[in-house]
Amino acid sequence: MPTPLPPAAVQACLAALSEAQVELAAARYPEAFQLLERAHVLGQRKLSLHWAVHCAMLRVALAQRDRREIGGQLLRLLLTPLGHLFGRLPLGNTGGSRVDPFMPMPISDELRALLNGQTEQAPSRGIPENR
Repeated sequence: MPTPLPPAAVQACLAALSEAQVELAAARYPEAFQLLERAHVLGQRKLSLHWAVHCAMLRVALAQRDRREIGGQLLRLLLTPLGHLFGRLPLGNTGGSRVDPFMPMPISDELRALLNGQTEQAPSRGIPENR
């Protein structure tokens, strides 16, 4: 059984998703995607958050008309439920199409603390450790 996601990690993921929507609406696509990568690392263990992040990544890719990212996000939307069903989630993976969807990646100390329930919600701005 997967470890429940600490409330601070859920809140930080939702905050990053919300801020990404603001950046997307302002056509600041790199900033939006950076926030979504953060949200992916934070929310990946919870299916509803994981799905929401990939949907948001797909919206950014569509807005940019980035065919590679569109295809990558469609693939990840297909893989996400299977990953949860079979317990095959590459933790730390930032979720974009430019990284292997099966490769675990290092997690920054800040995000690791949130995921372990060791800290309150931190500001969501910032680049994930692994890009």
